[in-house]
Amino acid sequence: MNHVNHRDPSMKQQKSDVASVAMNLEVHVIPVSDVERAKQFYQRVGWRLDDDVAPAKNIRLIQFTPPGSGCSITFGEGVTPAAPGSSVAGLVVSDIKAAHDELIGRGIAASEMWHGAPFPPEARLPGPDPKRTSYGSYFAFNDPDGNAWLVQEVTTRLPGRI
Repeated sequence: MNHVNHRDPSMKQQKSDVASVAMNLEVHVIPVSDVERAKQFYQRVGWRLDDDVAPAKNIRLIQFTPPGSGCSITFGEGVTPAAPGSSVAGLVVSDIKAAHDELIGRGIAASEMWHGAPFPPEARLPGPDPKRTSYGSYFAFNDPDGNAWLVQEVTTRLPGRI
């Protein structure tokens, strides 16, 4: 497969091996300040605890997977130098109202639902999309450190997505 670099017109076409190799995003590392507090939070959210290991001194790895997800989160001690609360990630759900109700029912402080653009906040319109257009409704929540989760409703995927 040939790849053209559109940013630098002096670049000649070159072979790109990336497109021929499947790359699955399966783990997202999030920085936390209190490992036990984060573990309790993600258990309360209802995500599956996959692992909690301490393979070396001052190293502890905890992994959770959201229901139905092919991607997990990892956090712990000695995992990342990133500042706690600096992560932003997205979750896709097929029913925004059901997902919102479930998190609220689990005691998670989720935002109100909105539609329109996810960013900036000034572009948000209250409530889910009245037509429930795919990719159009959102809500958000944060973990105890402030790591942000944007929840988006997708009922019909755009072409080219699995």
